[in-house]
Amino acid sequence: MIKQLDKDWLTQGLIDFEYKKYILLAYLQEVRKCFSQIQLYPYLSDLVFHYQNLVDLRQNKQLALDKFPKHLSQTDLENLQFKYSQIVQDDALMEELESIISFALPQFKTLLNEGRDIYEWIETNLEISPVGLTPLRFEEGYLLLSENQVKEMQIYQYQISIFENANEKYRGVHTFFLETVVRNLGQTLENIKIELLRRHKQLPNPATYWINAKVTCPREETLLPIAKRLLVKYIATHT
Repeated sequence: MIKQLDKDWLTQGLIDFEYKKYILLAYLQEVRKCFSQIQLYPYLSDLVFHYQNLVDLRQNKQLALDKFPKHLSQTDLENLQFKYSQIVQDDALMEELESIISFALPQFKTLLNEGRDIYEWIETNLEISPVGLTPLRFEEGYLLLSENQVKEMQIYQYQISIFENANEKYRGVHTFFLETVVRNLGQTLENIKIELLRRHKQLPNPATYWINAKVTCPREETLLPIAKRLLVKYIATHT
């Protein structure tokens, strides 16, 4: 796994265009190498974070100032209050930051588009279907993950959590790897589900979904993360 770009890379250390350009291009080169091997995560999520962070910083300079370290300028021992002064002000240093941001944004955007194209290509080559009858309770169950050219199938137990803010409701999914089974001509998905019910009695009537990939790609870095998002999307639209 490549070294991740620090979340505060822009304001951390020396604020110099050439220096930051070197750090950024070295990181993006490694990410592009991973994308060429169809390895999307966690790099695609990182790109989204860094790109949006730069957009936010450009829109609000105060956010940039707040990201700089502060030093203790005065201590009021009587009231236990600390007053801090900013190490930097909005001057030539901020102009240097603007130059770095102007260079970095299109770099992130280009690679982000490449990653999303790969994501969409993988997703269009995934098929999802329920196995057996789907119970009313879908928050936890089993995910069967397979690829056309591979005999082995990975079986996961999944749990869906729902959380919301003031405006939207979100669903997240956590998976726990259970086992790998080798499929044969006489073994059906229903038989696999029945065997899971027999061996794992903590889920007496679980929802079970099968996701099959028509293309081959790295499982941990690409297939599983996209399959999990597809599972959440499918359940959200079918329940």
